[in-house]
Amino acid sequence: MISENIKTVKENIGAACKRSGRNPEDVVLINVSKTKPLEMLREAYAAGSRDFGENKVQELCDKIPEMPEDIRWHMIGHLQTNKIKYIIGRTALIHSVDTLHLAEAIEKEAAKKEIVADILVEVNIAGEDSKFGTSDIEENKALIRSVSGLSHLRLCGLMTIAPYTEDPETNRPYFKALRELIYNDDMRDFFPDRPVLSMGMSGDYEVAVEEGATHVRVGTGIFGERNYT
Repeated sequence: MISENIKTVKENIGAACKRSGRNPEDVVLINVSKTKPLEMLREAYAAGSRDFGENKVQELCDKIPEMPEDIRWHMIGHLQTNKIKYIIGRTALIHSVDTLHLAEAIEKEAAKKEIVADILVEVNIAGEDSKFGTSDIEENKALIRSVSGLSHLRLCGLMTIAPYTEDPETNRPYFKALRELIYNDDMRDFFPDRPVLSMGMSGDYEVAVEEGATHVRVGTGIFGERNYT
């Protein structure tokens, strides 16, 4: 089932890329494996998946030693400063840097290990109270400028969590707004030539790809509904 789901998601990504004139190889599919048992992750790995996303530090740390070393782990959930030390040097990308305080704490831990941590700034593009980050464009620009000055962080791009919706088209304006922020004339120099746009989940990843997503985070669409018990 999981291998078929991955195949379907990749086909949908390919179709969205074709509609928008993009190369499917430019889109990274992150398998969001939070709450899922190792057997399911291993099935996804056997199907060719190498990018996995987790929301909780403890779950991430429990799974890393049980899975192959060539997996790229993504921290996609809210990160507390006292948990940073457990994941520094063990993740390919931290998606959820939403404050300068958090960025400075990551900088401190990365400096201790003499590494450079790849991170994304999380933007609450829809202004939802339940989401982290801010929707204020000027505040986001200020955070981007400040984060880019930290020597042990590499600012790779932006991330957002769009509202839950049954109509993915309603999220198109949010994805477009995030793309416009990253390519804004006064922001462009703070990012690499091919910046990361982490946006789009199971219900709306095709629209996100059409609007420029480079990383989509798909959980239910691959592993099925989550069990939080």
